[in-house]
Amino acid sequence: MKSGNIEYKTAKNLLGELRKKFREGNEEVVKIAELRRLEQGGRTMEEFVQEFRRAARESGYKGQFLVEEFKRSMNQTI
Repeated sequence: MKSGNIEYKTAKNLLGELRKKFREGNEEVVKIAELRRLEQGGRTMEEFVQEFRRAARESGYKGQFLVEEFKRSMNQTI
């Protein structure tokens, strides 16, 4: 298979390269989507807060939007 001047020995190599290229520049979007999917579920609040902080830091979100995401994603009984 050929793409410009790059030759791929297998379809797996080609797909790996495509995934890599399409992720570049979209990392923040992927992290935002991860933050939006995050829910506390059966985790303790401490476990959830650690996971939320990691996802929030990588998303680039700050301020009120982050507070709203936190409230949305934690268990409503709290």
